[in-house]
Amino acid sequence: MRLFCAIDLPAAIRSSLKTLIDRFRPLAKLSWSPAENLHVTTKFIGEWPEERLGEIESSLAAVHRPGAISIAVRGLGWFPNERNPRVFWAGIESGDELRRLAHDTEQALAVLGVPVEDRDFSPHLTLARRRTPVPVERLRNEVGEMHAREFGSFQAESFFLYLSRAGRYTKLQEYPLV
Repeated sequence: MRLFCAIDLPAAIRSSLKTLIDRFRPLAKLSWSPAENLHVTTKFIGEWPEERLGEIESSLAAVHRPGAISIAVRGLGWFPNERNPRVFWAGIESGDELRRLAHDTEQALAVLGVPVEDRDFSPHLTLARRRTPVPVERLRNEVGEMHAREFGSFQAESFFLYLSRAGRYTKLQEYPLV
């Protein structure tokens, strides 16, 4: 089973991002994310044996609860860079609590053998992926005029363990932050 931990977005923010994706979709032949799949990943677990799912759930239940986390969805950008992008994203702005949650989650799961990320935690929402070298100039020009746009903010009061199967995400467990 392919697993990850994430914070859900409120419906209003998801709707705003869906409108943006629908507007941008005709500008570039990218692999666009369905708005209902958008989430703030706090830890990608990857493949995990189903018979050991209880270990993951127990470890996540023991992660420190920092309280509600303030999160703003603001800005648009590209990974690794604008000249040769592979990912088109919306930015996530938050205080140290989100970074600490990601770190604590990673440490709790590392004990079970889940690999530790070799790069810094960089929260974002993946709006689209560029899987082949297709032109993105029209999209880049449109984004340039609205790169600092704000999509909303919210208080995250829980995170979830998700199963990813065939492009569909299923919530397996909720973990309150408060």
